[in-house]
Amino acid sequence: MYSINVTPSISEEASGPSYSVVRLCQSLINLGDQVALAAMEWAPIKDPPVFLRTFNIGFGPRRLGRSPDMARWLEYEVIERKVDILHNHGMWQMNAVYPGQVAARHGVPYVVSPRGTWSTWAMANGSVLKKPFWTLIQRPAVESAACFHATAESECEDIRRLGFRQPVAVIPNGVDIPPPMFRTESATRTLLFLGRIHPKKGLDMLLLAWGAVQSRFPEWKLRIVGSDDGYHGASGYLAKLKSLSVSLGLNRIEFSGGLHGMAKWQAYADADLFVLPTHSENFGMSVAEALASGTPALVTKGAPWSGLDEQVAGRWIEIGREPLIAGLEDLLGRDTHEFREMGNNGRNWMIKDFSWLSIGQQMSDLYKWLAKESVEAPSFVKFS
Repeated sequence: MYSINVTPSISEEASGPSYSVVRLCQSLINLGDQVALAAMEWAPIKDPPVFLRTFNIGFGPRRLGRSPDMARWLEYEVIERKVDILHNHGMWQMNAVYPGQVAARHGVPYVVSPRGTWSTWAMANGSVLKKPFWTLIQRPAVESAACFHATAESECEDIRRLGFRQPVAVIPNGVDIPPPMFRTESATRTLLFLGRIHPKKGLDMLLLAWGAVQSRFPEWKLRIVGSDDGYHGASGYLAKLKSLSVSLGLNRIEFSGGLHGMAKWQAYADADLFVLPTHSENFGMSVAEALASGTPALVTKGAPWSGLDEQVAGRWIEIGREPLIAGLEDLLGRDTHEFREMGNNGRNWMIKDFSWLSIGQQMSDLYKWLAKESVEAPSFVKFS
């Protein structure tokens, strides 16, 4: 089985699709599949995976993601190398258009992973060019999909809301389980946000909520880890948040830059509670990472984490300042024993249901079915 996965870029930050798409490819290779990953050469990568193929950005605005080199390479691979599956991750750039065009011309099964780009919030926000790009270029390229991939039931609903009736495979992202880590000793308890600093993450709501509860929980501090560098629509957002924190008179708040590798995992381990007040996520990789680290999570319903309540690993709340305040008041008042139990529940949940071995096997089974190597559709494929 030879599949080509296409994603806009791979960054050193190794979060979101930069992490999940790479690990998916690695998992497929470990199962014996042949896999290539095509991406744009946005910036140098220190240790690129051996299966990665990067392409120069062509003429035009960088945000357009145009690359005739990528288009030609995809065409060549399909014709000469007999590609079994083309799989695109993401939207809104030309590199997300080429796979659909090539698949339609040559009859190759085509899988589309929107990666959160089709949520109601995402479709209503962003560039004013999004609507004409969708109508004239992106949607026609997606129409040829043999199957869609959603990382949660909510994303499957987004796909159906846009009128697509092809099968949808609901396969979550996996997560690497870090070894148990010693916490850094501190007399202060930590509420942690870790991720990209972007308006959709709801960090303005978090600051407002923190302002409402900070005086009642003097033993807690709020730590916000991440940067707004290189994210469309986020430039300057971190500075606005810092200014807002000053105008609100917030105490015990710390803004840190992005953390990677073991420093990132240590930040999760040192936190008592992780928070993601997002407006829109197709999965929420940072939630899985926090839980894998043994840290319970407070997450809004902008991310598909209803299991937090079911697994007693945190809370899943409505989007908004008032629900966030109520959630913080509930959790910040609990003792360390309860946090330890919730953290253990979350880690065990990740080990059981989100290992990359299991996720890779599901995607491999999907590819085999689409390539007609197996007759029955996998159980996670939805037809309505």
